[in-house]
Amino acid sequence: MTLIKSISGIRGTIGGNPEEGLNPLAIVKFVAAYATFIRKNTKVTTNRIVVGRDARISGPMVKHVVLGTLMGMGFDVVDIDLATTPTTELAVTMEGACGGIILTASHNPKQWNALKLLNEKGEFLNAAEGAEVLALAAKDEFTFADVDHLGKVITKTDYIQKHIDAVLKLDLVDVEAIKAAHFKVAVDCVNSVGGIAIPALLKALGVTQIVELNCDPTGHFAHNPEPLPENLTDISNLIRTEKADVGFVVDPDVDRLAIVCENGEMFVEEYTLVAVADYVLSRTPGNTVSNLSSSRALRDVTRRYAGCEYNAAAVGEVNVVAKMKETNAVIGGEGNGGVIYPASHYGRDALVGIALFLTHLAKKQMKVSELRATYPPYFISKQKVQLTPEINVDAILTKVKEKFAQYDITDIDGVKIDFPDKWVHLRKSNTEPIIRVYAEAHTMQEAEEIGGELIQIIQEMVK
Repeated sequence: MTLIKSISGIRGTIGGNPEEGLNPLAIVKFVAAYATFIRKNTKVTTNRIVVGRDARISGPMVKHVVLGTLMGMGFDVVDIDLATTPTTELAVTMEGACGGIILTASHNPKQWNALKLLNEKGEFLNAAEGAEVLALAAKDEFTFADVDHLGKVITKTDYIQKHIDAVLKLDLVDVEAIKAAHFKVAVDCVNSVGGIAIPALLKALGVTQIVELNCDPTGHFAHNPEPLPENLTDISNLIRTEKADVGFVVDPDVDRLAIVCENGEMFVEEYTLVAVADYVLSRTPGNTVSNLSSSRALRDVTRRYAGCEYNAAAVGEVNVVAKMKETNAVIGGEGNGGVIYPASHYGRDALVGIALFLTHLAKKQMKVSELRATYPPYFISKQKVQLTPEINVDAILTKVKEKFAQYDITDIDGVKIDFPDKWVHLRKSNTEPIIRVYAEAHTMQEAEEIGGELIQIIQEMVK
């Protein structure tokens, strides 16, 4: 059994002893600590906290423990039940709530679940706030309400529709253009809440030909739920067989979007944000942001537009959002298919991504593979260096930074070395003695070679 406590929330495998897995006792402790944090810090007076969940098998159990704990802490709970992560984020602001909890382990397998914690803006807690929740939990510093001050549950099951309505109202979403294009769209929703949200969104956008795969939200994932090419062979075959124009794949909580071309080939997750940003910038020029491990293609596309600047953030959605706010970015996100569009909200949102991408495709009047070919070709290699626990990883990274000082170095999150035609990003793991080595170049061979060179250098340093 596994239980991982981090500043972004708590996640683990279901069952086990209190300190070993995500079980009722562990859930009560961390939800009570979160409620205490909210009570102490919120300026919102509604006394409401929103709870939404993906379709995991453990979802009902986890939800009922969370609802009972929040009631016991004196909060009224808005239970929106099956809802995407971005839907829950929007529901927090629509309800004027003090915060929200999303019950999802994102792309992790079915035995996992997690508590993702939101503030009153429907955004994830930052590092300091997350650390405060962990400290409260560690010390059991929370007090439950007496019988006269218990909270109540308010059930609302229409938030996915409200989310869809909000997407349709976005200025850059052109429903008429999408209708006129007569797209045939295939979707793989990995048997989670995307199966409720994505077909409904497509119908609202005027798509009449929808080919559904794994859209029954049973929580029994039909394949590894992370939307990577090796897990998406079924939809690739389906697109070719059905002669669909495009395929969309989401993860269990629908904040990541992968796109498949009409020929069954991957558009590549890194390019989901690139394509959406290209469309947004063509209509509303401005700045863009992605994290340090995301493709350089976003920077290149941003620079096609006069006066537009690209900025990199440390890895993690909360860091990307902070940099977007700091630079007043019009679009941003992460290379894992996470599109963050501030005109909607500051959170990764596959529904927004689909609506903007289909509008872009309709206006370009291209095949998806043709659109992909208009963007700079890059390939990312992901490797790692296994170290021993006694090695000082920070000291190793400092030596690497010194060795490559003649290049553009970014050290806000590990060490990233920007060469003229490629880059390498080194990040230490917080849970095991390894350094992750991400590299990008114009061919996979080049990316693997430059990554391999850095691995050799690190290995020499630790001898």
